[in-house]
Amino acid sequence: MSSASDRLRELGLRLPAAPAAMASYVPTVQVPVADGRSLLYISGQVASQDGTLLTGRVPDEVDLAHAQQAARCCALSILAQLDSAVGLDNVERLVNLTVWVNCTSDFTEQPTVANGASDLLVQVLGETGKHTRAAVGACGLPKDVTVEIGAIALVRT
Repeated sequence: MSSASDRLRELGLRLPAAPAAMASYVPTVQVPVADGRSLLYISGQVASQDGTLLTGRVPDEVDLAHAQQAARCCALSILAQLDSAVGLDNVERLVNLTVWVNCTSDFTEQPTVANGASDLLVQVLGETGKHTRAAVGACGLPKDVTVEIGAIALVRT
């Protein structure tokens, strides 16, 4: 069975550096639960690719494909935060994602946008990456990014 790092390589992906906080918060908080395990809360990761924010409101400024790519970029940042905090091999279960999509009030494809992140996380983490999720529309996001995603993971400490 291949590791998450192996699967990243197989997919031709590299993790970005774990993004620093953009304001007055920390990127991750680890809360011990039991038996050498913790819940790792990951602050909302905004859509960024090669150091450039992916911005715009769906569907009037950017299309669905752009939004799905933005969600994939958020997922890579989540993986980078996990790797930085505990190492990808210590992720026992990705528990939850909360996905915010910058969109018009009549846009209803937030779950399709969120699939860009969910599908990538399962490709990289395998069964460990299957998670619960909320996908919601927002009238605006920080710096006009298209997608922001927060996560919770169960990790070995």
